[in-house]
Amino acid sequence: MSKQEKESIISQTVNSYSEKLMAFIKPKVKNSEDAQDILQEVWFQFSNLTNIADIVNISSWLFSVTRNKITDNYRKKRTENLSNFTIEDDEGNFIIKDILLIDNEKNPEIKFFQDEIWEELVNALDELPEKQRFVFVENEFNNKTLQQIADETNENIKTIISRKSYAVKYLRLRLKTLYQDLNND
Repeated sequence: MSKQEKESIISQTVNSYSEKLMAFIKPKVKNSEDAQDILQEVWFQFSNLTNIADIVNISSWLFSVTRNKITDNYRKKRTENLSNFTIEDDEGNFIIKDILLIDNEKNPEIKFFQDEIWEELVNALDELPEKQRFVFVENEFNNKTLQQIADETNENIKTIISRKSYAVKYLRLRLKTLYQDLNND
């Protein structure tokens, strides 16, 4: 493939998918700057591929990479805020923060477990209704109190608390299954 052919594919793909990817990213991140950064990272990775013509389904590839970039964006946020987000198992509880903050440099099994948690967390967040996801992300990743979220959205604090509660219950259920699956391997 010539350089000109590759540039043509890149240009056509950017024109075809930029708006769709941005619409996919925006509800999942804090602000437009983060969304723009993620989209730029996706296009950078795409443009650096040596085998663009070999990608069978460009749409699937782009959305997969975009989801990974969103996950990376969540990882950059302070996971210490997840300290109250626990999952009950047969012996008691484990705190997600404890797993996510373990140094995984020398232990590939821990890194695998952390990656699985992040992937499932992002997938589960995608499944939440938008308002519940927004409250959870703002509170857990962006350090906002529930009162701040209520004030910023002009919503009743009880509504915000309820949304957070529903989100946590759903995420606990989803991640409990993951925890059990990984524990049984």
